[in-house]
Amino acid sequence: MLAKDIMNTEIASVKVGTTLKEAVRIFADRGIGILPVIDEDDKLVGMLSESDVLEYSGKTHVLPMLDSSGWISPYDNADERTDYRQGADLLAMTTVEKIMTKRVVSVKEELPGHEVAKLMKKRVKHVPVVDESGKLCGLIGRGDMINYLASTE
Repeated sequence: MLAKDIMNTEIASVKVGTTLKEAVRIFADRGIGILPVIDEDDKLVGMLSESDVLEYSGKTHVLPMLDSSGWISPYDNADERTDYRQGADLLAMTTVEKIMTKRVVSVKEELPGHEVAKLMKKRVKHVPVVDESGKLCGLIGRGDMINYLASTE
């Protein structure tokens, strides 16, 4: 089996210039944790994860009600609400390319499945699959790889 036989082609992606607010909505609506970022020619330029957004949100006061333990505080004050509004506004003005991972491990469609599995052993959770021109074709997640491994018995 090749990467193109394992990959999921029904994936969500975002274009360069998409705001973080839009990306967060896609994460929530689709129940996913990763979004490939593509340019106007559908070429892969980066990956945006929920973790990227949460880290950025913490730095910009989008999540001011979280205390240091990670629990949501029941105590609220006007200053925190102001910070929250400013942080939410910042998500609406910040584009995905500001915080996306730019150095992405991707594979070509013709790479054998066992080679993709080797990549995923190195803590890579999602591997984008691109064609010869660099256009995004699909995504191989851990679940896709498990299904592949199960089918090789």
